Amino acid sequence: MKIAIYGTTLNAGVMAGLFAEYGHQVYWCLDLINQIEYQDREVNDLIDKQIKQQSLIICACSDIPSSEIESHFFAFNSHEYHLAQDILEGLSQQPIIHPKLMINSSNFDLNGTLKLQQQAPKDDWCYLPDMIQEGNALNSILHVKHVLVGVDALCVQPKIKELLRPFYPANHDYVFMPILDAEFTKLSISGMLATRISFMNDLAQVAEKLNIDIANVRLGLGADTRIGDAYLAPGVGFGGANFSHDVLTLTDTIADVGVKSELLEQVWQINEQQKEILFRKLWNYYQCDLKGKVIAIWGASFKENTPRIHYSPIHTMLKALWAQGAIVQLHDPQALPFILEQYGERADLILCEDRYQAVKGADALCLLTAWKEYLGLDYQYLHQLMKHPLILDGRNVYDAAFVKSQGFAYEGVGRI
Repeated sequence: MKIAIYGTTLNAGVMAGLFAEYGHQVYWCLDLINQIEYQDREVNDLIDKQIKQQSLIICACSDIPSSEIESHFFAFNSHEYHLAQDILEGLSQQPIIHPKLMINSSNFDLNGTLKLQQQAPKDDWCYLPDMIQEGNALNSILHVKHVLVGVDALCVQPKIKELLRPFYPANHDYVFMPILDAEFTKLSISGMLATRISFMNDLAQVAEKLNIDIANVRLGLGADTRIGDAYLAPGVGFGGANFSHDVLTLTDTIADVGVKSELLEQVWQINEQQKEILFRKLWNYYQCDLKGKVIAIWGASFKENTPRIHYSPIHTMLKALWAQGAIVQLHDPQALPFILEQYGERADLILCEDRYQAVKGADALCLLTAWKEYLGLDYQYLHQLMKHPLILDGRNVYDAAFVKSQGFAYEGVGRI
């Protein structure tokens, strides 16, 4: 097929590269941009390879051969709805034989696909939710057991299956449902995952007070086949633009229809409070006096393998520490440019290119993001560098007993 891709999201880049890799001819509309660069090297390499093979052509929207395109793929962020509207307006002025397969894979609110469909009612519309996982982008498309697709007309199902056929075997499990149902399902998935995370964080606080190790509780829960072990890790809270947007959108939707449900509001409140947990531990450890203390932080991105800091716990930590007069020495493998862009240069924020540079003279080390390079430690060197050997493990990645045996004070989330 000949496919036109619109948008600069990671979803757009992944699908452009994969469609081209698996035999489709792809035109990627990037007006005023020759090429976009993602932090995911695997995705960038795939895109570069397909560009060189000319299976993927980067061009302005006006240069896309609209009359030849069989499918249009929209992959925008939640605030970019106007861009999709502009593209549809442009297409409406082209000599196109309808219907075309129109795929909305954007992170719009409920009825986002319907609003687009009203601008191009002659075409076949479907909704393919953006399920891209940052840090595992290609596998999150290629290695899924089920594909959720929203379609309102049966005739659209074979078209979307043909488009995706190169990715999946003929008997792959497609879950077809009406478009609005699929949009709500996508939000509900994020809501369910957020609920599991916040539930574990709630349990972790109780476990600490009862002298119970939440790590054991997590193992027991995950071993129960009715529950499984995904999204059961307590920590300093979830973040990410798309995930957080979904949870907030679902919460607002429930409120808008007048349903009395406080669950998701509490899930969000628990998560926001959880972002303060390491600060509260510091506050208690130093008996409410953090003025002039040097606090090392490892990790600023909302999760490992991504530079993005949207809704990351780092923001809560920075503001709380600065309010108490603390100095932050921060390291992150990818996110420092975004931290500098948001907060600028200031005396109480020292950005460090090396993780051990960040702990030099520190009164405490706080781990916020579980990057791989943080997992293995030179404890002797770390002890020498720090002013006070205190480790606050916001992701429970270290062996508490071993860390203590190396001469450190240690606190995790729900650990003893």
